[in-house]
Amino acid sequence: MTDTSGNRKVDGYLKKLKTWKEESTKLREIIRDFELTEDMKWMHPCYMLDGKNIVLIHGFKEYVAILFFKGALLKDTHGILVQQTENVQAERQLRFTSLEQIVEQEAMIKAYIQQAIEVEQAGLQVEMKKTAEYSVPEELQQQFDENPAFRDAFEALTPGRQRAYLYYFSQPKQSKTKVSRIEKYMQLILEGKGLND
Repeated sequence: MTDTSGNRKVDGYLKKLKTWKEESTKLREIIRDFELTEDMKWMHPCYMLDGKNIVLIHGFKEYVAILFFKGALLKDTHGILVQQTENVQAERQLRFTSLEQIVEQEAMIKAYIQQAIEVEQAGLQVEMKKTAEYSVPEELQQQFDENPAFRDAFEALTPGRQRAYLYYFSQPKQSKTKVSRIEKYMQLILEGKGLND
């Protein structure tokens, strides 16, 4: 362990937790057995190696989880890593529903964390899908055909912003919902802004 005192921001986060407090505290204790830097990122305890994110602790309604930033590269020998949605490319979670489960699986959790550290030390990268591999919804293509300025504005966005829009516009099953989403965000795209800007 690098230091004996915890990060004050993480201490404060754990103190204020209403759910999964004991579980999150135990996960922190396990992770702190490794020489990782502890800080708060995205409002959750995050653990890094040489400035690179390795794992994050986060609680949900049904479970508390350790998120591995390059989880897709880990050998999931126990078949327990969870891909949150089909569009999550790199991250994987270990999910827990009780303190007992965490205590019972401590050795296994440590093995996954050690593997995540080794993946980072080896400089391995998750092969991300290219924007071109995402399909353009028919409704969006129609807007591109009718409005070249809109198409050009979309193509000028960063690849990450393009992917976020393509994913968001493709989600609804009904065509009219897709159209309304596209119309709602058209102005933002024309201004060169992303979905969450």
